[in-house]
Amino acid sequence: MQSNHLADLTAGVVYIHSSPAALCPHVDWALSATLASPAKLRWTSQPADNGLLRATTDWSGPVGTGARLVDSLRVWPMLRFEVTEDASCGVDGERYSHVPGLGLWRGSTSANGDVMVGEMRLRSIMKAGGDIVAEIDRAMGAPWDEELEPYRSSGEGAEVMWLHRRVS
Repeated sequence: MQSNHLADLTAGVVYIHSSPAALCPHVDWALSATLASPAKLRWTSQPADNGLLRATTDWSGPVGTGARLVDSLRVWPMLRFEVTEDASCGVDGERYSHVPGLGLWRGSTSANGDVMVGEMRLRSIMKAGGDIVAEIDRAMGAPWDEELEPYRSSGEGAEVMWLHRRVS
């Protein structure tokens, strides 16, 4: 049986919303190592937080690359970042958000990018009682979105560089 490597490919975006300057070369190295391709990020100032830098890059590679990128970035708890992985044939997309103090959030995304909260998670929230609206907001990543929004909007017009991971 012949394998269709194209069916196993996906793409996404890495948004480094804020990083101390001293950490930028390490972030570049971590992304390059994960993707087996030079990242060569172009860092620009982050207007939402003086002294910090930001970078954005698109990537393509095998399904699951988004999670591997997150693993390579989460070792630095002071980073604010997001990683997306597009939905592909038979596989939901994913969005990861990391904010100092909140940690890491992960959500499944539909083909159009909406965050999906599964049936069992919703049932668990309803069964637990409490503030159901707040728990659903948390399951959808609302606290992370609130923290990251000033960093996202200040990035308009930032340069984007494509990264590709070789598939073997």
